[in-house]
Amino acid sequence: MKRRPDRDALVRAAERLVHGTDLVWQRRSEALAAWVRGGRRDDLTGWRAALGPAFRIAVLGAAGWLAARLVRARPAFMWVLAAGWLIAAWRASRPASGEDVEEAAEDEPEQVPPPADPTAVHQLLAEAIGDRPGVHLSTLLAHLQERGQGEGWQVADLRARLEALGVPVRRSVKVDRRVAYGVHRDDLPTPATAPSPAEAAERAA
Repeated sequence: MKRRPDRDALVRAAERLVHGTDLVWQRRSEALAAWVRGGRRDDLTGWRAALGPAFRIAVLGAAGWLAARLVRARPAFMWVLAAGWLIAAWRASRPASGEDVEEAAEDEPEQVPPPADPTAVHQLLAEAIGDRPGVHLSTLLAHLQERGQGEGWQVADLRARLEALGVPVRRSVKVDRRVAYGVHRDDLPTPATAPSPAEAAERAA
């Protein structure tokens, strides 16, 4: 008599793949966005400075078009892409242990920086969220860098700064049909309840 698969194990595997898919999507999108931004030349101004990012966007579009043509010509290639994505998602969401803990520690900032003005942070979050249910940390980081702030930061750095200010960061915030780490509108502190700089410093200590 064949043994039925453990239902709980199947559920855990499915949840791991879903979480891994979110992680892979977030990491790939952040890496591509950083690559596109890296094409901008600081020694030029105006439209000339934007030629580099525009060219890289065109390269990504061409790569997507070629991939679509390949799949249409050879539908079996989709199985290869799907298998590769599932493997990447499974590896991305593996439980941290041993060497994995060391690798994860590299993504975390060495020290939590001094907290910023809570009122300014609240205004920035409100602006980034707009009328949406929340904002992903990667989107918020890009919003900061567009203003000339947070150069060289990673998502982990931004997360540490928000947590030091007492701003909750959720693991799963759904915005534009994508789920990733972010700040939900319901957790956004109001100016009246936002922690003072002294309180934020105590929380970071």
